[in-house]
Amino acid sequence: MKFEHRAVPIVLMAVMIDSIGFGIVLPVLPRLIVELAHTDLPGAARIGGWMLVAFAVAQFFAGPVLGTLGDAIGRRTVLLSSMIAFSIDYALMAVAPTIAWLFVGRTIAGVAGAAYGPANAVLADVTPPEKRGAVFGMMGAAFGIGFILGPALGGLLAGLGPRAPFIAAAALAAVNAIWTLLMLPETMPAERRRRFRWGDAHVFAAFKPLFHAGNAGWLLAAMFLWQLGHMVYPATWAFFGEIALGWNEWTIGLSLALSGLCMAAVQMLFTGRVIKAWGEERAAVLGMLAGSLAFSTYIFARESWMIFAIIPLSSFQALAFPAMNALLSRLTDATRQGALQGGVSSLASVALIVSPFAMTQALSIGSEHGFRAGNFVLAAALAFSAMAILLLRVVPRVHARPEPEASTPA
Repeated sequence: MKFEHRAVPIVLMAVMIDSIGFGIVLPVLPRLIVELAHTDLPGAARIGGWMLVAFAVAQFFAGPVLGTLGDAIGRRTVLLSSMIAFSIDYALMAVAPTIAWLFVGRTIAGVAGAAYGPANAVLADVTPPEKRGAVFGMMGAAFGIGFILGPALGGLLAGLGPRAPFIAAAALAAVNAIWTLLMLPETMPAERRRRFRWGDAHVFAAFKPLFHAGNAGWLLAAMFLWQLGHMVYPATWAFFGEIALGWNEWTIGLSLALSGLCMAAVQMLFTGRVIKAWGEERAAVLGMLAGSLAFSTYIFARESWMIFAIIPLSSFQALAFPAMNALLSRLTDATRQGALQGGVSSLASVALIVSPFAMTQALSIGSEHGFRAGNFVLAAALAFSAMAILLLRVVPRVHARPEPEASTPA
């Protein structure tokens, strides 16, 4: 495969390694929370939701700071610092004696995870606007490949105890930091950098250029609703598997690995082609339709084979986010791609603040009353709402949107 710049495969590899580390710990997290908090699975689901909220609050504030820092000092330093922070985070969680330590670890991870904005900015730096949808899809594929390997490895390592996957994740993050240090070139040239100002380093400043361009307001609303619904996976999947289907760590890991495999295949084989043929907006609608139908179908699944049959079909939801991200990137000039991606990261963080609490409460309360899929009822409603906004407000007027105005570095 031919890349536009040598930084592209390096960043993709870094994201893949990060996602392996993230995925390794998912199968054992419910058991570790039960152990440290001395609670049952519905109670652990609620605590897991609050841990994601801590992660999201940290990422909400860190996202635009790291994005704006990337515009000011370059992407490489920001990414390297985040890789080191990830290693510290997983090491801390590996030795956590109390549930409070897990919350501290998730807060550190929230700051480090905000580096996905600068990573996307690297791709925007070196990729022409018309090709960004495909390359953002490759970013999703890299994350998906990591999810093939990570959860499966986590399920295997769970046999050594609930701490073993965290030790492995810490080691992987350290390797990733070394890889980034040795291999990644700087992609933000000095002449395009702009001075760091705290007034620019928040989510509202990061998105300010977009609110003056075309359909960005409605697009941001659709993206936010979609992210709210899509958070059902990190917030509740492992808990849903144990509560509704009686899965163990190995089955949870296997289901996540299959999901990662299918989504990576969609990202690599279909995203670029669908965006080129149909445009970003229609590709996003197709992805949201697949996700909405999948959420709705999970509500009625009562056997494990049903879940595994739905996963390949649901993987086409992987079209939605790279298509919307590519459109947002086209609405913003080259000097503010880092701030844009920081803002996108913070938008996801707002969803992470709101959604885990709602999803875990829906799952826990429903399971306590004999209904074990309340989380997916909520997810389906949010996803259908996002798709309706795209169909009614974005797609019909996409060809009338103005081009973004050029801006000069501050």
